[in-house]
Amino acid sequence: MPDFIYPVKIHQLFISPGHNYWGRPDRDPGSFLTFSPESITLDAGKGIRGDRYYNRKPDYDGQITFFSQEVYEDVSSLLSIENRSPVHFRRNVIIEGVPLNQLIGQSFSIDGIQFSGSGHCTPCKWMDFGFAEGTLKALHGRGGLRCRILSDGILTPGSFQLHSQLKLDLSQILNPLLPKPLP
Repeated sequence: MPDFIYPVKIHQLFISPGHNYWGRPDRDPGSFLTFSPESITLDAGKGIRGDRYYNRKPDYDGQITFFSQEVYEDVSSLLSIENRSPVHFRRNVIIEGVPLNQLIGQSFSIDGIQFSGSGHCTPCKWMDFGFAEGTLKALHGRGGLRCRILSDGILTPGSFQLHSQLKLDLSQILNPLLPKPLP
C-alpha cells in the first residue's frame, strides 16, 4: 500500500486529571485544571499519562483527541473571539495541516507514533459555556478526532510528518463531517 506523507504542525498539547463537563449535564462544570505540558507520554492501549481518560477501559476509543488549528481559527473568526485559548475545547492535541474527519477509521502515524482514528469527537453543549455562545453550532461535524493509541511514544509541539495509507483531500480541512445517508 502506498504511504502518503503530510506535513503537520502540533501547536499545543493539553491534559486534565479530571472531568469538568462529562457526566455533568445538569450541574456546574468541575474545577479540574487543564495543563499544557511541553510533552505528553502516550501508552499504547491506555492513553496519555496524567490525563482523565488514561486506562479508562480496554480498547477505549478516546485515548487521545485531536482538534484542528484551522477549525479553532475559523470558529474564533465566526464568533469574533480574540485571544481565547483552544484549551476550552478540551481536546489533547491542537494540530494543523490535515482534515481530521478523513482519518476516522484510518490508521496513521505522527513522528513514528501509531494511531487509529476511531470516531468524530462530538462537541457538547458545554462548548457554548467554555469557549463562547454559538460554539456548539459552529463546531457541528468539526469537533475533532478520537483515536486509539497503537504504540508508545512522546509527543511534543512542533513540525512533523503524518503518514497515512489514505490520500487525504487537504482542501477539506474546514468541512464538517457529513451525516451518513439512510439506507
